[in-house]
Amino acid sequence: MAAIWAARAGRRVLLLERTRDGGRKILISGGGRCNVLPSKMYPSQYITASSPNTLKKMLLSWPLAEQRRFFEHDLGIPLKLEEESGKLFPVSNRARDVRDALIDHARFNGAEIRFDAVVRDVQRDGDEWRIILDDGTRIDAEAIIIATGGLSVPATGSDGTGLRILRRLGHTIHDTYPALTPLTAEPPVHAELAGISLEVTLEAPLGKRSFTTHGGFLFTHRGYSGPSVLNISHLAVQSRMRSEHQPILVQWTELDANAWDEQLRAGGSATVGTIVRRHLPARLADRLVADANVESDRTLATLRRDERARLVAALAKYELPWTGDEGYKKAEVTGGGVSLAEVNPLTMESRLHAGLFLCGEVLDAFGPIGGYNFLWGWATGRAAGLNS
Repeated sequence: MAAIWAARAGRRVLLLERTRDGGRKILISGGGRCNVLPSKMYPSQYITASSPNTLKKMLLSWPLAEQRRFFEHDLGIPLKLEEESGKLFPVSNRARDVRDALIDHARFNGAEIRFDAVVRDVQRDGDEWRIILDDGTRIDAEAIIIATGGLSVPATGSDGTGLRILRRLGHTIHDTYPALTPLTAEPPVHAELAGISLEVTLEAPLGKRSFTTHGGFLFTHRGYSGPSVLNISHLAVQSRMRSEHQPILVQWTELDANAWDEQLRAGGSATVGTIVRRHLPARLADRLVADANVESDRTLATLRRDERARLVAALAKYELPWTGDEGYKKAEVTGGGVSLAEVNPLTMESRLHAGLFLCGEVLDAFGPIGGYNFLWGWATGRAAGLNS
C-alpha cells in the first residue's frame, strides 16, 4: 500500500520484498479468503501502550468508507459483508485476488518490485539513506519506508528485521509480545471437549474495570481459541511477562449470573442436566455441571443454596484454566513496537530521522480480529507513501 501511494504521488519507488512472491499474510488471512476490512471501526477497539489520541489520528487519516472504495473501484475487487461477523471479504472469496491486485496496482503506477531481496541494514549517509542487502547490494534513496511487520507467523517472513533496525536507529521499542494468539492449558484439562465451538462472553478483571469480549470460542486439544479468546489473549500474555496470572472468566451463554440463578430457583422436577443442556452442547453442559460438583440428575427442587451458587459460577463466571499461549507461531499480530510518540501521525515520518517513514505492524498498535489490522496497515501505509 505504501508503494502504491508513493508511486501515485510521482515518486520513483523500489519495493524490496524478502519472499519470492510477497503478501503471504494476505494469502493466509480469513482461511484463504482474506478478511480485507471490517464493516465498522472505532479507534477505541485498538490496543497501544502509546497515546490513544495519536493512534486515532493515524487510523482516521484514511476513513473506512474510502478504503472500501479503493479496493472496489481502484483495484476492481468487489467486497461482500459476512453478516454474522461484520467482516468484509472479496466476492470471489480468494485471498490471492487481493494480493495480486495490490502487486499489479503498484506496478501499474510505476513501482519496481524486487523479490527475494533480504535487507541486512539501513544506514544514514548524509542527506540520503543507504540500504544494504544480504547479497552485498547497496541501494541509495532519498527516503525509505519500513513496512516489515512484527514477529507473528514467522513462516511468512516476519523476523523482526525492521524492529531491530529501528532500535539501532534510536527509536523506542515498547516491549513486543504475541497478540491475538490461542491460549493453552497444561495439563490440557479440556482436551476431551476439543472441537466444540460456541458463542461466549469473556471478561478479564482489571482492578476497578474489566476488559470484555464476545464471540466465537473453540476448545482445542491444547487449550482454547476462537475470536473471543484471541481478542483477550494479549492480557494473558502481558500478565505472564510480569510473572503474574490474569484471570479470564467465561459466561458460556447469553444468560448472566442473575438469569441462571432465576432459572435454577424455578424448582420443579426438571433435572439440572436437562436445564443446562437446553443452552449448551451436551458434553460441555455435563462437564460444567460436574465441575460444580453437582449431580446432573438432581432436580431443581432439591438443590441447596451452595450447590446453586456453584452452578451459577460454573455457567456465568467460569475461570478459564489457561496456563500459556501459542506464541508468535500462531499469533495474528505482534503487540508493542515503535512508540507512536516518535512518529508524526499525519505523515508517518520519524520524528528522529528525516526521510524515514514507518507503517503497519512495526508500530505500537493492533486491533481485534476481523480486518482491523489490515485497516491499520492500509491507513498507515497510504499515509507513509503519500508523504515520503
